Amino acid sequence: MTFGPRTASSCRERINTPHRFQRVRTTGGPALPWGLQNRLARIIRSDGHTVMLAADHGYFLGPTHKLEIPRKTLEPLLPFADAIMVTRGVVRTSVDPAANVPIVLRVSGGASVLNEDLSNEKVTTSMKEAVRLNASAVALSIFIGAAHEHDSLVNLGKLVDEGEEVGMPVLAVTAVGKELEKRDARYLGLACRIAAEFGAHFVKTYFCEDFSKVVESCPVPLVVAGGPKLETELDALDLAYEAIQEGARGVDMGRNIWQSSNPVGMIRGIRAIVHERSTPKEALDLVKGGKPKK
Repeated sequence: MTFGPRTASSCRERINTPHRFQRVRTTGGPALPWGLQNRLARIIRSDGHTVMLAADHGYFLGPTHKLEIPRKTLEPLLPFADAIMVTRGVVRTSVDPAANVPIVLRVSGGASVLNEDLSNEKVTTSMKEAVRLNASAVALSIFIGAAHEHDSLVNLGKLVDEGEEVGMPVLAVTAVGKELEKRDARYLGLACRIAAEFGAHFVKTYFCEDFSKVVESCPVPLVVAGGPKLETELDALDLAYEAIQEGARGVDMGRNIWQSSNPVGMIRGIRAIVHERSTPKEALDLVKGGKPKK
């Protein structure tokens, strides 16, 4: 089965085809409320996987390279994304309301790249605003081991309470700020488990050596961040492939897609890996303009 862009005909076909429902739930825990499950199922598809398009970088980086004009960058990619992670400013100005793409709304912020400490974040967008924008989930960063660890975890706990009142899933992002050396299994396993313990419904984290151990110790779905632009497209495809092989539910990639020389080809390649179990080399053919496998 080929996962291409969402079109009117593909939507009609989906309506007329029996849908294999896969409930997303915490391991061994009770089922989530129906409304919350419904929103989460928009993001994590019926095969249990997702390709999220990260485009929330401007909230602390400003006009990032190739994201200077968000609408121009994102519009051709939206048909291939299972969800897009953005701020409310980008939703309002740069995402067509008719675009049938679930929104994962970034609701935390408060520090810019000019600040040495990026961990001083608060919740900057209300749950009411998330509902008004028809978001499918809200996201905030937690900073384990950083100066503002306590505040970020309290933010998460409160956001989960608010989310469960209205049926809104919460994505916890295990941020490392400028300390990229923290990306090892011991640290990420700690951060992801704490996020789950505080009630996050799914978690975005980094890939690392022994990533399967991080997955095993976290009872909610994990989505892997793309991180900074890698040297080659194949490197990014390898990252996605290894993450899925070791138990990630999907990826949330930004710079490795929209900073690519062929962004549409790149997101098609990522989709092939995540949803069709293609190898990185097979996916690279799509990046170079090849046709999806049947």
